Amino acid sequence: MSKLYVIPTPIGNLEDITLRAIRLLNEVDLVLAEDTRNSKKLFIHYNINTQMSTFHMHNEHEVLKKYIKRLKGGESIGLISDAGTPAISDPGFLLIRECIKEKIEVDCLPGATAFIPALINSGLPTDKFLFEGFLPLKKGRVTRLLSLSDEVRTLVFYESPHRIIKTLTQFLEYFGDKRRVSISREISKFYEETQRGTILDLISQFKLKKPKGEFVIVVEGKK
Repeated sequence: MSKLYVIPTPIGNLEDITLRAIRLLNEVDLVLAEDTRNSKKLFIHYNINTQMSTFHMHNEHEVLKKYIKRLKGGESIGLISDAGTPAISDPGFLLIRECIKEKIEVDCLPGATAFIPALINSGLPTDKFLFEGFLPLKKGRVTRLLSLSDEVRTLVFYESPHRIIKTLTQFLEYFGDKRRVSISREISKFYEETQRGTILDLISQFKLKKPKGEFVIVVEGKK
């Protein structure tokens, strides 16, 4: 039966994948991968030989109808991203939405995603939180920060190493210098690290030591 399987993949350690995910990656007719070169490492590790095609933010509009047609024709397709769960700050939303529109079954497996371990490791309240992902790079960024400045829930962001200091500096400006912050990087990898303190503390630390890796920033809500 045709179905789209949304399959989380490891965010670091290759052992962080479910047995069901490995089985389905072997069973589906096609796997759509954000970067086939990156996903090939996972496939080789688990001896998966299923055909892969690229599906990423630069081509998803262009190839969407082609894969919907294949699904409607009776094929099953697995959707993966480079790391973690597709559609969480990664491609996938458009395909999932179109499948639902066309009454094609969608099955999202539980699995790895970076912000959950970072949130739990932060020691900040987890009962209510707001996941923001990546902030807008330019247009709408200041408006978004202003709207978040009075948010009482714990805030969770993704950030790259070359923008981390700029982002923390803006947090200092819009959130103030009293907020507690936790920053996790390279989650489940060899150099995994979590640093905690005030926004000012962490700006100072990153100015002393060049930031490397992909970051999850967890910010205390306004009291």
